[in-house]
Amino acid sequence: MLDRYDVTYLLVGGVSAIAHGATRPTNDFDCVVERGQQNLTRLAEAMRELNARIRAEGLSDEDAKTLPTQIDAQMFGAMEISTWCTDAGNFDVLAEIPDRDGHRLRYGTLAERATALTLSGHTVVVAGLDDVIASKEWADRPKDHEALPELRRLRDAQNDEHDPAKGP
Repeated sequence: MLDRYDVTYLLVGGVSAIAHGATRPTNDFDCVVERGQQNLTRLAEAMRELNARIRAEGLSDEDAKTLPTQIDAQMFGAMEISTWCTDAGNFDVLAEIPDRDGHRLRYGTLAERATALTLSGHTVVVAGLDDVIASKEWADRPKDHEALPELRRLRDAQNDEHDPAKGP
């Protein structure tokens, strides 16, 4: 849907980890979007078509459907993180992700280090594995601690593939 609306975004979080080869399941789709007004307008249009509704702890999806929710560029521009239920599944829109030191990385910086990969037959742009690892280290949640060993092994394997000294 985001591609159909020409939204400029990249995947982060669990889905990007899966795109890099991780096997740990995820329950949502996380992305960082470019924050320009036109891009946020296209994002809002896509989200409305997906029948997006707020996702919040303690609020049922049925209750969320009854809330009057403003879904437009202004709303997305004002929020650093927004969590949604959509007809396609759970979806989180982020303005940025943290690096290991807690510095905030926005779309432009992440895109410079991102990779285009194929996921379920679609080419998607995903955050670099180092950025995914750094954000999980910073989050410091139990589920991130569980995911990190596999992500580090994947990074080490990628580094070995690109190191001419390692040979075939």
